Amino acid sequence: MSSETPVISCRNVWKLFGTNPRKYFEKMTNDHSFDDIRADGYIAGVADVSVDVQRGEMLVIMGLSGSGKSTLLRCMSRLHDITGGTIEVDGQDIMALSENDLIELRRNKMGMVFQSFGLLPHRSVLENVAFPLEMRGQNKHDCRDRALEVIKLVGLEGREDYFPRELSGGQQQRVGIARSLAIEPDIWFLDEPFSALDPLIRREMQDEFLRLQDLLGKTIIFVTHDFDEALRLADRIAIMKDGAIEQCDTPDQIVLNPATEYVRKFTQEIDKARVVHARTLMDSTSGETPTGDPVSPDATIQDLARRLVSDTSESFAVADDHGKIIGVLPRQRALDVLLGDN
Repeated sequence: MSSETPVISCRNVWKLFGTNPRKYFEKMTNDHSFDDIRADGYIAGVADVSVDVQRGEMLVIMGLSGSGKSTLLRCMSRLHDITGGTIEVDGQDIMALSENDLIELRRNKMGMVFQSFGLLPHRSVLENVAFPLEMRGQNKHDCRDRALEVIKLVGLEGREDYFPRELSGGQQQRVGIARSLAIEPDIWFLDEPFSALDPLIRREMQDEFLRLQDLLGKTIIFVTHDFDEALRLADRIAIMKDGAIEQCDTPDQIVLNPATEYVRKFTQEIDKARVVHARTLMDSTSGETPTGDPVSPDATIQDLARRLVSDTSESFAVADDHGKIIGVLPRQRALDVLLGDN
């Protein structure tokens, strides 16, 4: 990962729910388990989580219902006050911010999209998207111009005067996304934004989301319970269980090298060939470079399947977009992933 200061840095973060969580937390010992905490009448929504999010990264937090993924996102945005640990945003301890400073942070740096669209039913698309800008106190002309700009960005041009009831579920979600983008946030929090959509619309929204991220380069924390969605969207995936992060790594490394039995069970049904990239399996260049057309480091093993089967070369050169050789992909190593021997 990048060596620059993380945009979000969580250190030993706890969020307990119960009658007096802070007092209980102060008495906890290091060997308190999730079950011990529950037996005492408390719930560990987040349990000793430490994770950094780098600028421009898309971190996908996933897990089963009740694993703590949404709670962690809400802690990062301080929709929940944490019980212990620290969370810094751009070097600021967000728990130390006054209410006014927190409001300013959210208005100027954070965008949020949730599963429920939360649209105002008696406002048009344009008025819904312009709403957070109005709350900032911007003049009406600037609000309208910016709202029209992001409506076009999410593919809703021509529907500015529609009301939410006149839109499909996917279109309503696009309005929610446009509304959160209107304030030009540096950090974008999305809590299962596509889970209420039909599978085909969901896939379209994922495509749209990837397009937006390619254009805008936001720092994104995206919550989902769908592993396929996580694999498709993430730079890194944090898999949670009982409030703790079991593993946080790239999709390639999670499917190739699950850190725990819980993670292994998550990945066992995944076709690794469609997740693992040539970059992950390649060796650094040393000695003679293989002949033949080089492969892209971003090609999945599934993309290379035909060549792996038909070309009996021991290895293939891997070249970047400029044609520079950056590594060597051993054919047998790739075949092991393709044929399920890895």
